[in-house]
Amino acid sequence: MKLGPHLHRIGNDIVAAYLVDTEDGVTVIDTGLPGHWNDLLAELKSMGRTLDDIRGVVLTHGDSDHIGFAERLRRNQNVPVFVHSADADRARGGKKPKPAMGPMWPGPVVRFFAYAMRKRGWRATYLTQVSEVADGDVLPLPGSPRVIALPGHSPGSIAVYVPVADAVFVGDALTTRNVLTGQTGIRPAPFTDDPAIALKSLNRLAGLEATWVLPGHGAPWRGSPGEVQELARLAAARTGHPDSR
Repeated sequence: MKLGPHLHRIGNDIVAAYLVDTEDGVTVIDTGLPGHWNDLLAELKSMGRTLDDIRGVVLTHGDSDHIGFAERLRRNQNVPVFVHSADADRARGGKKPKPAMGPMWPGPVVRFFAYAMRKRGWRATYLTQVSEVADGDVLPLPGSPRVIALPGHSPGSIAVYVPVADAVFVGDALTTRNVLTGQTGIRPAPFTDDPAIALKSLNRLAGLEATWVLPGHGAPWRGSPGEVQELARLAAARTGHPDSR
C-alpha cells in the first residue's frame, strides 16, 4: 500500500511494517511476521525495486511480531538491522517480562492469532547480529531516520522519525487497533511492560512535524504527533487503564 511519495505499508491493520523509498534506496521499518516476506517482495515489485535496493532495517523494538523477516534480510542480503541497545537481547531471543494482557474479546483475539498463524508467526527467527542504536541517533540510511527513545512497551522501544516520509513510526508505543479487543483509535497497546512509562514517553513526540503516525498494529493515523499522548491518556481513562493519570 502506497501512503505517500516515499512511504509504503505492508501487512494490514492487524500487523504492519513500512518501507521508506528514496533515490538512495529503501529503509524497512519493522519486519512484521516471517510470512510477510512475500508481501515485501510484492510491494518492492510495485515500487520498481528489488531486495538489492534495501539498505537497512530499523526495528521499533525486539518483539517477535516485529522482527519477522529481519534475520532473513540480514543473512541473505547482508542488510544491517538496527535496534535500541536496551532491546538488543530481546531481538536475539532473550527473556522478556510477561505483562498482563488486559481485556480480551473472543472475536478480535481469534482474528489476531489466526492471522499470525497464516503469516508463520509461530516460527520466529531471532536476530544473530544487530547494530545497536541510542536516543537521538540519525542513521546512515535512506530518509536519514532519527531514533527517539520511547521506553515503556519495552525498555528499548523507539519511534523512528523520517521527515522525507512525513511520518513517525511508533511500533507498539501506542496502537490504533487493540489486537485483543478490536477497539480502534489512538490508545495504549496491550502486552506493554510498563504502561505508566509508556504513556509518559509519548510526550517525546511533541514538536515533531509529520502527517502520519504509524503504529505496528492498526490503521495509519493522520494528525499531529503532539496530540497522541493526550488521546492515549483519554482512551486509557475510558477503559479503566490503571495508569491513565
